[in-house]
Amino acid sequence: MKTKTDIGAAGNNIAAQDKESTGNSGYVFPLRKINFIIMAIAGLMIVLGFVLMAGGGTADGSFNPEVFSTMRIVIAPTMAFLGFVLMGVGIMWPSRDKDVDAEVNE
Repeated sequence: MKTKTDIGAAGNNIAAQDKESTGNSGYVFPLRKINFIIMAIAGLMIVLGFVLMAGGGTADGSFNPEVFSTMRIVIAPTMAFLGFVLMGVGIMWPSRDKDVDAEVNE
């Protein structure tokens, strides 16, 4: 049966190995440049979708049949939805850096 000192020593040993493998900082940021590029594109798609949904208004307060246009009820919501999906893809996109993969496998 392991005692608290055995478990603590093993934990310190693992932490020391992590610090050696990742350099001086001991922390590897999980997202890479490609993740941020994908998330920026997704953010622009979301904003563009909402702007297209908003459209223009009327000055005199009368009914505007442009409210039911294809752009406002089909294209814009689809673009915003795809932006949200792309945001999830951007967050989950795996890194292809060989040095990071090698650190994880050690």
